[in-house]
Amino acid sequence: MKIKAVRFAKLKVPLVTPFKTALREVSFIEDLVVLIDTECGQIGYGSAASTPVITGDTHQGMIAVIQQFIAPKLVRQEIENINQLTHIIQSTVVGNSSAKAALELAVYDLWGKLYQAPLYKLLGGGKSALKTDITISVDNIDKMLSDCQRAVEQGFDVLKIKIGNNLNQDIERVKAIHAGFAAKAQLRLDVNQGWNAKQTVYALQQLEQAGVVLELVEQPVKSSDIQGLKYITERVNTPIMADESAFSPKQVIQLLELGAVDIINIKLMKTGGLSRAIEIANITAQYQAECMIGCMLEGSIAVAGAAHLASAKAQQISKIDLDGPALGQYDPVQGGVEFSGPQIRLSDAPGLGIESITGLELITNGVWPA
Repeated sequence: MKIKAVRFAKLKVPLVTPFKTALREVSFIEDLVVLIDTECGQIGYGSAASTPVITGDTHQGMIAVIQQFIAPKLVRQEIENINQLTHIIQSTVVGNSSAKAALELAVYDLWGKLYQAPLYKLLGGGKSALKTDITISVDNIDKMLSDCQRAVEQGFDVLKIKIGNNLNQDIERVKAIHAGFAAKAQLRLDVNQGWNAKQTVYALQQLEQAGVVLELVEQPVKSSDIQGLKYITERVNTPIMADESAFSPKQVIQLLELGAVDIINIKLMKTGGLSRAIEIANITAQYQAECMIGCMLEGSIAVAGAAHLASAKAQQISKIDLDGPALGQYDPVQGGVEFSGPQIRLSDAPGLGIESITGLELITNGVWPA
């Protein structure tokens, strides 16, 4: 099975409610879809979200780097040589992690189709059913409480609370949500780099003294502040998780060697795809550290790949945060992963299991459409 061509498309889905964090506000899931055609007529699907404030990647930038640099090296390569393909993707350019992730998803999808097996089974096997949390966007307290109530009514029993835009208001938000929902759901906090180290210690000690129990706190400080993460971890009881500080295997080793965090959040858009994500999961196993599998605000093509990885690496990946498609008003992807409230079910069809995608807007001129 040889690669014939790489094509692009746009896929846009409106959100049920705007997605608000300390870094950004978004009203749509907008994915760059990468389609890899083979000489035998098979198509591999991958996708990536544009998150310039996190990864530096934009839709247009991803198209350009794939089209000009990586795709020409992939054409006529054999899909069976998966390690060679991922080496080409990872080594042709530096950075551009989301573009690399989209390409890797598409070649892994084709790898599964070549051997007629779902990806999670080729990666080691596991369960076809997973359970995700759901994200509660930062907002006023009443709106956040209302969003929590709706999530609990939909069956979610793990809530990921976005905060980080005002320290004192954040503390009050968390106290209010804990008072209303601690008996119904586990609470995770995602500060999205919104505090500094001393603010984080102050806030978490205030919450701990008030009896607020949190499963974890994600990336409270700037991504470059590794010593800040270590400072926090040494002074609070609540587990601390690295997200934006943990892109590469090398960064993960540094974090765990320093004892800077307790948990690593793996996201394909940060790691550059499945091959590096597998490396990171294996590294955390050596340090007996937990992993979460997460996603940017992306649709169910990329989330399918993350879910297959989570199933195959369940011994390392104990926490699931793959709610991106659940935040959309509908899912345009048929097959792949099926969402029902917090439940995620993987298809046993080959590769990612994607059957068809409605609403794809093909990009033929190399320019991301407005």
